[in-house]
This record gives sequence, structure tokens and C-alpha cells, in this order.
Amino acid sequence: MKQHDAIKIFEDKKVRTVWDETSETWYISIIDVIVVLTNNERPRKYWSDLKAKLKKEGSEVSENIGQLKMVAPDGKMRMTDVRDTHRYYHQNMGR
Repeated sequence: MKQHDAIKIFEDKKVRTVWDETSETWYISIIDVIVVLTNNERPRKYWSDLKAKLKKEGSEVSENIGQLKMVAPDGKMRMTDVRDTHRYYHQNMGR
């Protein structure tokens, strides 16, 4: 899988993305999207609590979430939860 990292800017906030050339799919950092949407100062905690709540309610959110290494704010490569845009589109828009 050949990947290309990219940073997208949305309202002055960085959103980490990875392009997978093989599947022609963008992967987006969920934590970064949470920051954009909620402006929460503890996005990892927010995401952890939300996943637990959704799981308790019977959601299968974890089946739609993957993990990839992305450059973290400290410059190191770290695993982070991601969502691919290709599968999202086909599940929600491409019916």
C-alpha cells in the first residue's frame, strides 16, 4: 500500500489525511475532525467517551474505524483512529 501524507486546513485547524494510492482512498484522522467540529481541548478523551457511549447503545462504530500511523503534533509517527472516505461515501451517499 503506497501512501502519501497530507495536511488539510479547515478553519485554521490542521486535519491529517493519508492518501492510499492502491485503493484510491483518503483516510482522515478522527481526532482532528473532532477538534474542528467541537473545538474540544481534549479530543482524545472526547472520542474515547463517545466510542464507549456508542458501543453501550449497540452501535458498531468500531467496525467502520481503522488505525494508521500519522505524524503526531510532537513529530513522531503514532497510530490514530481514521475513517476512510471511500467506504463512508458508499455507505451513506452512493446507495
